[in-house]
Amino acid sequence: MSSLRNAVHRRAHKERAQPKERKRFGLLEKHKDYVVRAKAFHKKEDYLQKLKEKAAFRNPDEFYFKMINSKTVDGVHKQGSDSNRYTEEELLLMKSQDIGYILQKLQSEKKKIERLTATLHSLDSQPSNKHVYYAEDREDAKRILSETKNVGGLPAFEDLPESIKRKTATSYRELEARRNRVQELEKVYNEMALKQELQIEVFWQCNCASEF
Repeated sequence: MSSLRNAVHRRAHKERAQPKERKRFGLLEKHKDYVVRAKAFHKKEDYLQKLKEKAAFRNPDEFYFKMINSKTVDGVHKQGSDSNRYTEEELLLMKSQDIGYILQKLQSEKKKIERLTATLHSLDSQPSNKHVYYAEDREDAKRILSETKNVGGLPAFEDLPESIKRKTATSYRELEARRNRVQELEKVYNEMALKQELQIEVFWQCNCASEF
């Protein structure tokens, strides 16, 4: 019966248009327009309900800096400005602390590069005919030592296990990455030091001018 009912031609339902006498009120809202409007309305309603629950269950001791740094002007939320929050002396002190942190990271990276260079005997160190190889465990170390004794010297790099080759290649890549990082840190440190010197000079000039 359902197949026969579907086979019968039925008139397509059409929503009515806006009557001529009501053309001045614009287009007549169709069902699809109502669905979109209803979804938007319920979405806003759910959002407001969540905000009300959040406000009802909030911690009375809760505090964050936007409570005092932001404000509402004519119903519009505006973020507060921190431009005049610090004095010139405080700004110079913070700049010096930033430079100190960059210098500390720079020295740390240089020490790590020295340790890697000493371990890998890279090209920038003194020439040496010795090589450092890594072993997975005691059995692997014994095998490398036995190969060294048999051939009267250290084994060739091509004869080493793939795991040791990968570790060596990874160490060289790490060394190169740390060198690039040192160059970037040195560039940042020089720029910050130059800016700090200029700020100190301007600061003292302003103070001297104010005294006279």
